Amino acid sequence: MIKDVQQFIENHFKEKLTVDQLSEKFQIGRRTFERRFKKATFNSIVEYIQRVKVEAAKKQLEAGRKTVTEVMFDVGYTDTKAFRDVFKKIAGVSPVEYRNKFNLNAVN
Repeated sequence: MIKDVQQFIENHFKEKLTVDQLSEKFQIGRRTFERRFKKATFNSIVEYIQRVKVEAAKKQLEAGRKTVTEVMFDVGYTDTKAFRDVFKKIAGVSPVEYRNKFNLNAVN
């Protein structure tokens, strides 16, 4: 069941996903769901969603010519500060630093 949840998150990360929505969709109590998910993935559900979004953002920053703001909206964030903070926490650098380091065609 956790693999199904992971697949669903990876296919729908652009949408606003909540733990309650996911537990309802997969017909499991929230606390049991959170406990099983953490045991299987070593991440909370929210952390996993954030990681999926950041990985998608990293790919876009590496490959595309989109601005950081365009990428932020593409992966489902609407708050620049929240996106920057989560990105830096997971990737270790800011989105701009990441793009400048890994994208040779960076939009400056």
